[in-house]
Amino acid sequence: MTHDLSPALIERDGVIAVVRLNDLSKAVPLTEALVAGGVRAVEFTFTNPTAGEAIAAASAALGPRALIGAGSVLDAETARVAILAGATFVVTPTVSASAIELCNRYGVATTIGALTPTEILTAWQAGATYVKVFPANLGGPRYLRDVLGPLPQLKLIPTGGVDVDNAGEFIRAGAVAVALGSNLVDARSVATEDWETITARAQAIVDAVARARRPQIA
Repeated sequence: MTHDLSPALIERDGVIAVVRLNDLSKAVPLTEALVAGGVRAVEFTFTNPTAGEAIAAASAALGPRALIGAGSVLDAETARVAILAGATFVVTPTVSASAIELCNRYGVATTIGALTPTEILTAWQAGATYVKVFPANLGGPRYLRDVLGPLPQLKLIPTGGVDVDNAGEFIRAGAVAVALGSNLVDARSVATEDWETITARAQAIVDAVARARRPQIA
């Protein structure tokens, strides 16, 4: 899979799974379960120091069936580590111009965290592929709609507080995709290897996004 396909897939599927766990030893079967439910973009966060190993393992095992990304990337150095491990997209919690520059140099998609209109536009003008509106639960779907009013060129992905019940509202407000953490991947289900639950949640969020994208009949 080439890196330049990652933005298209993220927008087409409309869902990113954010894996923020203390134990990433089950990264491969977890990713398999998510892909089985239709979620093919999976982000392992660098809040866990073994994230690079998880990215490498999932990338090697799933090949072209999934996009494996790196989250909680704070700087260019971490972004480079993630890319060398096999990450095909990089996600930051805040605006990092150095991470954007490095990822663009290597043709790797970025989702750059921002909240205020100034931060969001700064990330976009610096070359972000997407802007992660975080934490999205502060303003909700209405906030996205308000930001996109004067800035319709932005590609926004809300993160933080997104679940199966409100994902569709964010999509209808103009989000190109949504990202979910513990509401999709929780530590208990992974620890007990309850892959059926993970797959069912993945399918439910994919379906919610698909429904929200259908033309609304007046």
